[in-house]
Amino acid sequence: MRQAGRYMAEYRTLREKHSLLDLCRHPELAAEVTLQPVNRLDVDAAILFSDLLLPLDPMGISFDFVEGEGPIIHNPLRSATDIAKLRDFDSRDDLGYVLDTIHLLRRELEGRVPLVGFAGAPFTLASYAIEGGPSRNYENTKALMYGEPKTWHRLCESFVSVISSYLSAQVEAGAQALQIFDSWIGALGPSDYREFALPHSQQILRAASSTGVPVIHFGTGTATLLELMAEAGGDVIGVDWRIPLDDAWKRIGDNHAIQGNLDPTLLLGPTERFSDGITDILRRADKRPGHIFNLGHGILPGTPVENVKMAVHLVHSY
Repeated sequence: MRQAGRYMAEYRTLREKHSLLDLCRHPELAAEVTLQPVNRLDVDAAILFSDLLLPLDPMGISFDFVEGEGPIIHNPLRSATDIAKLRDFDSRDDLGYVLDTIHLLRRELEGRVPLVGFAGAPFTLASYAIEGGPSRNYENTKALMYGEPKTWHRLCESFVSVISSYLSAQVEAGAQALQIFDSWIGALGPSDYREFALPHSQQILRAASSTGVPVIHFGTGTATLLELMAEAGGDVIGVDWRIPLDDAWKRIGDNHAIQGNLDPTLLLGPTERFSDGITDILRRADKRPGHIFNLGHGILPGTPVENVKMAVHLVHSY
């Protein structure tokens, strides 16, 4: 999951000098931030420091990050006319700085740990673009989905096109695995997932798998969607803390690996509490091949770094 961030003093030092988008768009800085948790925590892989919204800008969807509020879309998509104006683009030109970051990181990480690239899934990207920022109810997104399904599918197809190319470019640049983030997909029930998300997720995951590297398919709040996510694709299905790991694995099937699934808030509590949580997950995995121990979502800003280091140590020593 997200490894770098405000819980690390070295990251906060950089953020005092640079905006989040500056960090993403300058390869030397993005590489430095990617390496911070690898150097500090002894994790088994590095995940590229970037942001899943970066492809929006070359499509013509302007955004920025506002302190305390998160991403804000300046021209949210609310109609078929808005969506018709979206541009296709070449990732190697318009997102070349991300690919340059990957080149730098492969040199720095050679012989240490593999590098995981990533991108957003169509539903999550479309929701950001329509809502204009974070949302609790996704009312604008669902109003478009239900009221103008052809327009919705056209929008998702636009994301499938640009993200498929972007993922391929990341692998060409040196990414050794890919993770597809559908962070907001838990807003859908199973029938809506099948109608409005599954076809587009399948296309993205098929394109990612065609690159020849392992693919992780991740979402949150997905306890009712796991079988459908497995149907959509991915070598690994990510699960959050709302379902026991062994129950989730039975539902996604033995033909998939699994990623998960510690509640990030446990790392804010006492050592014994998160230690018990880690041990419970590892016992449920039962040393079966194909378990990537991970958090169910990103590390929270107030998390003590020592707790994160101890969590990594506990997993390694199990």
